Amino acid sequence: MIKLVIVRHGESVWNKRNLFTGWTDVDLSETGIKEAHEAGKLLKEKNYKFDIAFTSVLKRANHTLDIILDELNENIPIFYSWHLNERHYGALQGLNKEETRIKYGDRQVHIWRRSYDVRPPKLDDQDERYLEMKEKYTEYIPHTECLKDTIERVIPYYEEEIVPYLKGRKQVIIVAHGNSLRGLIKYLDNISDEDIINLEIPTGKPIIYELDDNLQPIKHYYLEEK
Repeated sequence: MIKLVIVRHGESVWNKRNLFTGWTDVDLSETGIKEAHEAGKLLKEKNYKFDIAFTSVLKRANHTLDIILDELNENIPIFYSWHLNERHYGALQGLNKEETRIKYGDRQVHIWRRSYDVRPPKLDDQDERYLEMKEKYTEYIPHTECLKDTIERVIPYYEEEIVPYLKGRKQVIIVAHGNSLRGLIKYLDNISDEDIINLEIPTGKPIIYELDDNLQPIKHYYLEEK
């Protein structure tokens, strides 16, 4: 049996403030730091060890991974990639979710947040938020993304970069984001476009996938305390 561990980063400071975050590079809140420590302690309690780790290039995921590995007292190779970044929320990034609902209506905001293939409004090329990204990213700079767009960058990365390690029986941990992990779970569990919109992934909770020799899921579950 092959095990793959995936973890959504701990609560970020913008999660706490109920802001659309996307590719905005914010760090963990105090609660998020605590969640990351708890995840690491739980993995240690259950005797998990890892050979290699994958994460995004956003500090809330990086910080979560660092804390987990520190709790495990492990120093392993870490691969960072924008392919595992959170979904880009376009012009919604930085806006308060409740205020956005009041302005645009519950239905419209729900469509932007939860539909599979509807993108939020785009960021303009001259928007400060876009220009900040332009300084950091050279290969790919989205103006907005839907979940489908996110999946189209996550899954090729998983297949090309992560699968070879799983086939080699390496112990892999992925620490990423709500939507990038929703995309991976959709792929692994063959969840329909309609049903994926209902999937919620809590912050800082390790999810264990048990895979067969063909990397098909046997089962998956949240790691729980004894």
